[in-house]
Amino acid sequence: MMLYPAIDLKDGCCVRLIEGRADQKTVYSSDPQLIAQGFEAAGARFLHIVDLDGAFGGTPKNRQAIKAIAAAVQIPIQVGGGLRSEEDVEYTLNLGAARVIIGTKAVHSPGFVQRLLQRFGAERIVLGVDARDGKVAVQGWVEVSDLEAVEFGQRMYELGIRTAVYTDISRDGRLQGPNLKAISTMLQQTGLNIIASGGVSSLEDIRALKALSNSGLSGAIVGKALYDGKLDLIQALAAANE
Repeated sequence: MMLYPAIDLKDGCCVRLIEGRADQKTVYSSDPQLIAQGFEAAGARFLHIVDLDGAFGGTPKNRQAIKAIAAAVQIPIQVGGGLRSEEDVEYTLNLGAARVIIGTKAVHSPGFVQRLLQRFGAERIVLGVDARDGKVAVQGWVEVSDLEAVEFGQRMYELGIRTAVYTDISRDGRLQGPNLKAISTMLQQTGLNIIASGGVSSLEDIRALKALSNSGLSGAIVGKALYDGKLDLIQALAAANE
């Protein structure tokens, strides 16, 4: 199972939010590329980058930081947050991202996803499914739609999406463990390869997620637990690779 250390960017700094709330922000570093290099040195094989300003504002805001991270490490990165035009997707890929994550725009415009898949291929376009109580949230998690997460995943699979980052918003940043039941439902009912996000805080959490890898779970994202020292990345990577 691939483990993705997360770097959330706000105003060029590395931060963590609780449940995606901008008023619940902790700044961990003003040098995100140094954080990225530290993750790589510990053995990470892929990084997860989120432009929070882009997610809230609707257009990418942390391009320089993303470019610096991509240049500072040898491992691939995936980037999400505010990517709502073909131009922004192309620009982000050209900055050095191996793949991009599309969330809000996919909810409002399935045709946009189709065009991206045709232009860039399924291996470079990842779906972002951010859910609160089973419903898809958009606009940086500020708005909750009427669309069921499972139904959204099924629709996108039919269009050609094969990988999705599934985030349980209520668990994000709270270090209370992942929502295994919801993740299992997504795996069983959508056919997507799922990267789980939200709540991972212990080696036990990682092992519990790894047990789902035979059902299509391809990875897990870990953030706050690393920054708060509750999880050692070297040990976490070892657990994911057991």
